[in-house]
Amino acid sequence: MEKKNIRCRYQFYGTVQGVGFRYRAKYAAQLLELTGWVENEWDGSVIGEVQGSVEMVARWVPTITAGSPWIEIERMDRKEIPVLPEERSFKVRGC
Repeated sequence: MEKKNIRCRYQFYGTVQGVGFRYRAKYAAQLLELTGWVENEWDGSVIGEVQGSVEMVARWVPTITAGSPWIEIERMDRKEIPVLPEERSFKVRGC
């Protein structure tokens, strides 16, 4: 039986810019075999989309923050959106 993939859009608020958040997000996505992207927003938040199995998507945020004394997510918005079947990698945008 094939595992169902999902795609979620996240917006993170708090101490999430200038602390390596985007690169930890990319590393976590690669570790969990997820695709998507992440980028800084003008208001100090970070927005991103991640896609993969339900179980791995659920592990993405805890993996980003694990062991980081600098990242502090004060609030997070999450919305499930349509899967992009052609996507094959995870990118850091706005470098």
